[in-house]
Amino acid sequence: MGKKKILILGPSWPYRGGLAAYNERLAEELQKTADVEIWTFTVQYPKFLFPGKSQFATEPAPANLRIRRMINSINPLNWLVTGRKIRRMAPDLIITKYWLPLMGPALGSLLRLGKGKTTRVVSILDNVIPHEKRPGDVPFTRYFLKPVDAFIAMSQSVLNDLQLFEPNKPVSLIPHPIYDNYGPPISKTAAREKLQLQQDKKYILFFGFIRQYKGLDLLMQAMADERLKNMDIRLIVAGEFYEDAAPYQQLLEKLQLGDRILMHTDFIANDDVKNYFCAADLVVQPYKNATQSGISQIAYHFEKPMVVTRVGGLIEMVPDNIVGFQCNPDPTDIATAIEKFYKGNREADMIDAIHIEKKKYSWDHLATEIYKLADKH
Repeated sequence: MGKKKILILGPSWPYRGGLAAYNERLAEELQKTADVEIWTFTVQYPKFLFPGKSQFATEPAPANLRIRRMINSINPLNWLVTGRKIRRMAPDLIITKYWLPLMGPALGSLLRLGKGKTTRVVSILDNVIPHEKRPGDVPFTRYFLKPVDAFIAMSQSVLNDLQLFEPNKPVSLIPHPIYDNYGPPISKTAAREKLQLQQDKKYILFFGFIRQYKGLDLLMQAMADERLKNMDIRLIVAGEFYEDAAPYQQLLEKLQLGDRILMHTDFIANDDVKNYFCAADLVVQPYKNATQSGISQIAYHFEKPMVVTRVGGLIEMVPDNIVGFQCNPDPTDIATAIEKFYKGNREADMIDAIHIEKKKYSWDHLATEIYKLADKH
């Protein structure tokens, strides 16, 4: 019997960001045992709906993957043509992530049109009910979920949301695997040199696209706390604004934090990710709501302790007082957690704990679970 034929539908090169990185890394893992193609978008988001500066990567295509640009997320004629191509291809398994109801009509139609009698569909759910709610969320999500045979939920809160829509289909809870595709860690000294940071200062990191639900405003307010001021802690903000930057700029000026917050708000290219994580002592995720976060899994890869707020799946990923601290999404509580990290000299013992904890999050485990779900009838 030949290799399984697997088709991954969703973001990939030339698109950038965490979703593309996830699909590409998953394809690499599955290629060890299967014949894998990724079909990505010709149009992912219409320009007027895309909040960032550019949707496209500057890096060359991954050399070892077969990626085809096939899907127009807003053109039903494309869904018809592409769906028929999928049916002719007759993959044994289709894998698609689901992260946004806007994608429900396109992906749901492709699955209905492309799924033959022997094709199984497994969806990896980042969200079922999105962070930022819009009209159409529920019907679009329901439409997408119906043709899917089995699910991977990436956090308990996503699994709970899924049960409201599809209580009877097979599902496994598999947290986000480690993002190990940004290269090996480098020394803190080398990373700070690259970013032209002072070697003797304390630096914490906020990383990723800046959106309201991610709570950067709470972290900025925490930075104004007298305890953190007295410890001379600096915050590196590394990520592109996906909303209006003006309120954050106003907050910086109001709190007079200009010299203690370093704003690196262009998109961070894959090659530069290691510099930001390796330069920091601590990664802070001050989210107001969340299901899970790929940022935790980059922090695990670079062996960086974390502060996370007690929302959604973040607390499932970061055991409190072991690999980091949990706190409430409140400036004072966030400041307390950061203070505890530095005052308690917790860096070394938390890094030791990360060595052990990160072993849970392997791509091999995810691939094995996908195959198991695909075989359930």
